[in-house]
Amino acid sequence: MKVGWGDNDMTRLSPQTANGILSYFTRHKTMANLLLVILIVAGLLALPKMRSQFFPDIIIDNINLSIIWQGAGAEDVDAAIVRVLEPVLLGVDGVSGANSTSNEGRARISLEFEPNWDMARAKVDVETALDSVTSLPQDSEDPTIIRGRWSDRVTDVVISGPVAVGQLGLFADEFVMRLFTAGVTRTTMRGLAAPETVVAVPTSSLIMHDITMHEIAKAISEEVSADPAGDVDGANARVRTGIEKRLAKDIESIVLRSNSDGSKLTIGDVAELNVNGIDRERTYFVGTDPAITIRVDRNQQGDAIDIQHKVESIARELEATLPEGTKLELIRTRAETISSRLTMLLDNGLVGLGLVVTLLFLFLNTRTAFWVAAGIPTAMLTAIALMYAAGITINMISLFALIITLGIVVDDAIVVGEHADFRARSGLPPIVAAETAAQRMFMPVLAATMTTVIAFFGLVAIGGRFGDLIADIPFTVSVVLLASLVECFLILPNHMAHSIDNSSRVKWYDRPSYVVNIGFVWFRENIFRPFIKLIIRARYVVLAGTLLVLASQVVLFINGSVTWRFFNAPEQSSVTGNFAMVNSGTRADTLAMMKMLQTAVDELATEYEKEHGRNPVKYVLAELGGNSGRGLSGTENKSTDLLGGISVELIDADLRPYSSFSFVGDLQDKIVRHPLLEAISFRGWRSGPGGDALDIQFYGADAVTLKNAAEALKTELEAFPAVSALEDDLAYDKEEIILELTPQGKALGFTIDTLGVVLRNRLNGVEAASYPLGPRSATIRVELPEGELTSDFLERTQLRASSGIYVPLADIVSVERKVGFSTVRRENGIRLISVTGDVSEDNPEEAEQVFDALKKEILPEIATLNQVEWRMSGLAEQEQDFLNDARVGMILTLLGIYLVLTWIFASWTRPFVIMSIIPFGLVGTIYGHFIWDVPLSMFTIVGLIGMTGIIINDSIVLISTIDEYSKERGIIPSIIDGSVDRLRPVLLTTFTTVLGLAPLLYERSTQAQFLKPTVITLVYGLGFGLLIVLLVIPALVAMQEDIRRFRKAYLFALRSQNKFIQRSFVSLTLAIILWGGLTVGFMLIFGSLAPLITQLNLIQTLPETMLSALVLFISGSFLLISIFALVGYFLFWRSRTLLEV
Repeated sequence: MKVGWGDNDMTRLSPQTANGILSYFTRHKTMANLLLVILIVAGLLALPKMRSQFFPDIIIDNINLSIIWQGAGAEDVDAAIVRVLEPVLLGVDGVSGANSTSNEGRARISLEFEPNWDMARAKVDVETALDSVTSLPQDSEDPTIIRGRWSDRVTDVVISGPVAVGQLGLFADEFVMRLFTAGVTRTTMRGLAAPETVVAVPTSSLIMHDITMHEIAKAISEEVSADPAGDVDGANARVRTGIEKRLAKDIESIVLRSNSDGSKLTIGDVAELNVNGIDRERTYFVGTDPAITIRVDRNQQGDAIDIQHKVESIARELEATLPEGTKLELIRTRAETISSRLTMLLDNGLVGLGLVVTLLFLFLNTRTAFWVAAGIPTAMLTAIALMYAAGITINMISLFALIITLGIVVDDAIVVGEHADFRARSGLPPIVAAETAAQRMFMPVLAATMTTVIAFFGLVAIGGRFGDLIADIPFTVSVVLLASLVECFLILPNHMAHSIDNSSRVKWYDRPSYVVNIGFVWFRENIFRPFIKLIIRARYVVLAGTLLVLASQVVLFINGSVTWRFFNAPEQSSVTGNFAMVNSGTRADTLAMMKMLQTAVDELATEYEKEHGRNPVKYVLAELGGNSGRGLSGTENKSTDLLGGISVELIDADLRPYSSFSFVGDLQDKIVRHPLLEAISFRGWRSGPGGDALDIQFYGADAVTLKNAAEALKTELEAFPAVSALEDDLAYDKEEIILELTPQGKALGFTIDTLGVVLRNRLNGVEAASYPLGPRSATIRVELPEGELTSDFLERTQLRASSGIYVPLADIVSVERKVGFSTVRRENGIRLISVTGDVSEDNPEEAEQVFDALKKEILPEIATLNQVEWRMSGLAEQEQDFLNDARVGMILTLLGIYLVLTWIFASWTRPFVIMSIIPFGLVGTIYGHFIWDVPLSMFTIVGLIGMTGIIINDSIVLISTIDEYSKERGIIPSIIDGSVDRLRPVLLTTFTTVLGLAPLLYERSTQAQFLKPTVITLVYGLGFGLLIVLLVIPALVAMQEDIRRFRKAYLFALRSQNKFIQRSFVSLTLAIILWGGLTVGFMLIFGSLAPLITQLNLIQTLPETMLSALVLFISGSFLLISIFALVGYFLFWRSRTLLEV
């Protein structure tokens, strides 16, 4: 492929010959259109198959281990299991981190792996590591290894009505079966427990009949099922042994023992049987009606919208068959949210597209504008085909990336199309004009595209969850721009060759552009050309002024006028409240507290309706026997009868003038607390990745000290109205009673192991059997009656010795009592406690005050008083990781852009002139955030990295033209003519990008506000960047010429035959180098200014910072040069006077 910068041989460009691929596509009658059809058809075929979702899927590869050790306390589990396994597991290849939780009777360890790690191999490696550990407690169960299964909630289905829970369960079973038949396989049913039969055996019966609970359980397990024995072929019959005994009356008749007198001891003789209801555990209520919930999830390949539509269809069909008053309702739906948000972005994109096309038709003739605009759908459809092939979905991020490229995608076509039009008006035949434009503009357009792709590709350096969140942006932008590059060089020139065929005559449809261009030409020649001349004359003043403007914007950020907020996650319309009662409470107390919550929600909804004219509450689901959503921390060992919660679905955020967090705050104030309430917490839900807004971890001390530090922190934070849902994850445990065998106990034949088994059976019960009952499994358990498990249990318990006599437990053991904590948490082996909470983003200044107070006052004081270490986790930790990765991404982006420009311009210094425009993009960025009162955020950083590549595109086009003109004329006329001639494409490329994004600036939807920082950064950064390009680039090119002349004069002076002049310049150079060493050099090496200059009174008042050192160096150098110039001028004047005399 041949491309050139200078004039090309007209023979080579003759219409009869094709030279190179660009020329071939320009001249061939069908090749360009054939490629166009292929690209469009590929996109149209892929578009219907694209899945839609709110955010991209963020999948963390992990493996979870669970080890059960019945009856052990949290501290024992931590010491005997977690501290043994964690060092081994952390050594497994690919493990990036481990989190462990030890509770009563169970240890949980979660292993996170590096991105894209082979999880099948990881599971095998974990199993191998576990096999190497032989020191786990003997009575602990084998570790259960579960590979993390990713899922995402699609909706919750609530079946409620004035019928029995059992009847609701049958409806739920039918609904789940229909969903499974339709291909919806990931469902979770709640509010319905498996049937359970309890065989309650009093201790007195065990002693009276000399039988154990284990023996009773064994007898039941042998009788609960019938066993097949085989077939009798001759009799054509099948033989089964036994009869299934699963009903309470049948279980009572099971024989435990035949006595010598011929009587039989049955279970009914020693125990009382109770059948527990299926609503004994977690129960849901809609108002006063019982309810059952079914959560529907999707896997990584599932389409949330398609799944929800299937669920809705099946729900409508089933609801029509239900009894009157029984409802089947969908809550927390995703389809409407996803569709409405994507439609909102699409509408803004279409408005932006309309503005871009309108601008093209105003500045370019109709045919040219049409084919330039045709590049937009071509590039977009091509990108969609490539996105589909790469597995990328249509989501808020990828669609936003497409909108970003709306204006950028036509930049290449504008440059090529406008240049073809310019060449045609200069007298070249249409085909030659189109071909020449493609060849002349290939290198600058390629450079502009490559720099933009490199800039957005720099976002790949950002890792973690937020790196996964924005990963669609670099890919989407890159494929759109590469598709645009193909379109503008292989398709557009062919169309331009025909569209400018008769462009010498102005037709009626070209009248608007004709009139606009008359005005534009007048403006360009009569205002802009003199303006550029003035800029060049006052180039140093212009540069100083722009630097001053940049400094003024940086000051806005430093003084707090423009704030920083890492990630403002879009709120969901869900609010949850969870509570726990004290241990002395009952299930009835929990039910009473739940009803008080329902009443508070109803009253607050009524108040909001009176104030705002609309009831904000769509649905309320209360529950008993568990917490809703994310449960309270530290309740792992608490009876489920003491837990409750409430889920409130609000109307869409765009339909109310207040946030869900405001509703949470008012609800907290509205609650009437039950006398036995222990803890209550409310939380609003957010979309997107990331942890808690507040997550502070204390470590480096014992558990009691860590708990004291956490309590002190919660007390301090409760004073801030913006903070809610405060809790820590270290709850006090129940009293732990440690038993040790006495010599008497050992003499009677007891051992710690046998003692532990008997007590475990009596305290926890024994599962005798389980059997299928419909879609669930029913169980039969042997337990002591609840009335025996009281505080005097140990005093009343009697155990059977090996001799057959029963002895009181108190006679064979010594007792030690200890109070500890219910949970032990470790992260990578370090014991810690976390204090978590939510911070309302309604007022960014209040939120910033919370974090400032934490970092500067609260946490340092608590750490000093309690002698603990602390660190910010959750969002704060992810923010730091994001900024570190973004810094690396920016460095790589700048380096990549510099290398490309060095190659394109074959110069080491020219790229610095082009890239000097980049810092000035901050002017518009900060000013835009200040005007819109929007805090800087992670999406500002995303915009800045992307803008780095976009903002220099105008510079590339401008400087390439100046370089081309400078071959035939002086540098100053080249700067003026180049700036004037390229004004139209520079304006068009910037305005199209700005107008493509402008509609999103005025988008009021709360779900799009998190994207606004990127929009502001690009719109204002590029808008101000345009002014800076037109101001600074001509000035810098002229200054570069000045420097070239100064350098030439300086080298001439150093080679001067006049030794005085030569030594003077050498002395000045050494003086400046020495001054630089005393200021900047000392600051870099020692962190302070040289002692020699700090003794000066004026310098003593300055802070010893790098900025001060730099200011001193520049000021001192300027002073030295000024003195040198004055002395030289005086000597020159004196010598001239002497000559005249």
